[in-house]
Amino acid sequence: MSKSAINIYRGLSIYKVKNSKNWQMRVWDRKRKKYVTRSTGEASSIEAKKVAVEYGLTLLQTERLVETEFTFKHYAIKFLNQSRQRVAKQERSEGYYKSSLWAIQNEDWGLVREFGDKDVRKLRTVDYQNYIDRLSEKRPDVTASTKNTLMAAFRNVLKVARDEGVIDVIPSTPRTKQRDNPRPFFRFAPLVAKSDDAYKKLIATADAMANEHVEVRGLPVTHELYDLILFIVHSFVRPTTTELYALRHNDVVVADDPKRLILTVRNGKTGYRAANTMEAAVSVYQRICERYPDASGEDFLFLPDYANRTTASKIIQRQFHALLKRAEIETDIFTGKNHTLYSLRHTAICMRIILSGGKVNIYNLAKNAGTSVDQIERFYAKHLPLSREMAENLQAFAD
Repeated sequence: MSKSAINIYRGLSIYKVKNSKNWQMRVWDRKRKKYVTRSTGEASSIEAKKVAVEYGLTLLQTERLVETEFTFKHYAIKFLNQSRQRVAKQERSEGYYKSSLWAIQNEDWGLVREFGDKDVRKLRTVDYQNYIDRLSEKRPDVTASTKNTLMAAFRNVLKVARDEGVIDVIPSTPRTKQRDNPRPFFRFAPLVAKSDDAYKKLIATADAMANEHVEVRGLPVTHELYDLILFIVHSFVRPTTTELYALRHNDVVVADDPKRLILTVRNGKTGYRAANTMEAAVSVYQRICERYPDASGEDFLFLPDYANRTTASKIIQRQFHALLKRAEIETDIFTGKNHTLYSLRHTAICMRIILSGGKVNIYNLAKNAGTSVDQIERFYAKHLPLSREMAENLQAFAD
């Protein structure tokens, strides 16, 4: 565009090109999502403005504006407000709200950018599919998981419109097929030979680093890291600021028959839940109480001196990375993926499936881990080798 461009209003301007006596106009076509350029046929800027405005109005008349109360944006705002209220009531997790907000308001290719002024009564499957096709062409790096997040947000917005009686049916939105990759975890006997037991090597190295007073960025590695590892593996909690690092003494009850901890996860990834641990978590908790004898009920279990839980999380992450490096188990050789603290949670779930000899109740395991049976089957169970015990369990008959 020439430097002589004159903006009339947003999305409409006139300009001159070299060696042309007449003004050109540049108009944003909202229906086709692109700018339209053409000659005004006028040499006078005053007359050219009149032609451009008239053409712009013609485009607006052909697309017919939708009343605000029927627009997608109207119901998107309602959905987000409802979601925020459900988070406050602990009916939904903060992560759920944030992912919905991101999908709806992403400035580059969010749902409001695409469907904001569209009439929800006229949205069809083809409209959503065309959006996904354009997104795939524009951003080929967008994953199946991201597309499914967009799909869920799109449907949730239209559910609000349906619940208010504006539409009767939500258009079909085919789910993008995801490739289920196995989660990296620390291999343990009998999955591997005892000499190759990565989990035993991990805890042995953690113990050695604490005994040697190894420092990471000026902070000593203590047996608190050792206990944190055991706690995750025997409680299934996520190593996040909303789960593991959010646990306080008031969230822990020691129970008997069988010996276990009952944990209250106040605002985890899937919201509120109460969960049982394995017996070994009881010994860990007893050591925590001995380590911090003056702790009050609202003190955190791990690194309670750090009020900022993100800081506490980063300290543990750095120490854990140093531990992996020293133990030479940074990568899971079976999946080719790097180990993280999350690998401990994956190890916990896999241990229950394998060490129970196929007898573990998958529903109970999913409930305690704050996940679903589908997730456990997709990411854990189907990638584990079959065992003799599992075969016996399959062929068992009632007494």
